[in-house]
Amino acid sequence: MPSHPEILWAQRSSESDEKKNILYVTVNLPDIKPETLEYNLTPTHISFKAKAGNAEKGIEEKDYEFSFDLFEEVVPEESSQKLTSRSFNLLIRKKEKKAEYWPRLTKEKIRTQFIKTDFSKWVDEDEQEGDAAALDEDFDMGGMGGMGGMPGMGGMPGMGGMGGMGGMDLDAMLKSMGGGAGGAGDEAGPSGAGGESDSDDEGPPPLEEAEPKA
Repeated sequence: MPSHPEILWAQRSSESDEKKNILYVTVNLPDIKPETLEYNLTPTHISFKAKAGNAEKGIEEKDYEFSFDLFEEVVPEESSQKLTSRSFNLLIRKKEKKAEYWPRLTKEKIRTQFIKTDFSKWVDEDEQEGDAAALDEDFDMGGMGGMGGMPGMGGMPGMGGMGGMGGMDLDAMLKSMGGGAGGAGDEAGPSGAGGESDSDDEGPPPLEEAEPKA
């Protein structure tokens, strides 16, 4: 008997902009076999059937499917889909433009453990202004734009800054090794290396003072 895959969903609504009147539906099922995928979307109904799994990774291959009526009508020809190694992603256009959210994804008011809110895409109805377009772009990019890669790049300059601090210590050590004034050792004083250099620099002056007395 086929299993029911996990379905994650979120939505946006608009009375005037149809591009912001959409559903985000994700069939959260990794390793879907593309050649077995059967997906059908009508104005009132959605159905999915596929085999998923990976024998090489020790993941048993199973049959999955679901089928249900949608809460209200959608526009299949203005909807899109994207299959990745981790999930099957749908961007579905609602037919009626209105500000109110759908209260649920299914037409019938039923409780199911398989249909869940996608909190990574969800925003409250009164907080969605300016947000739908950004998520639309993320979907077109396969979700890459929404990942933390760009903030991670922002972290790299911080790492570079740490390297810069190391460079300052090295310059100070080079100055102290060059027999410069004791002030160079004082600048490096806060670091451990600078402290050692400073103690070494204090050694020569007593020897220089001792030679004239001899």
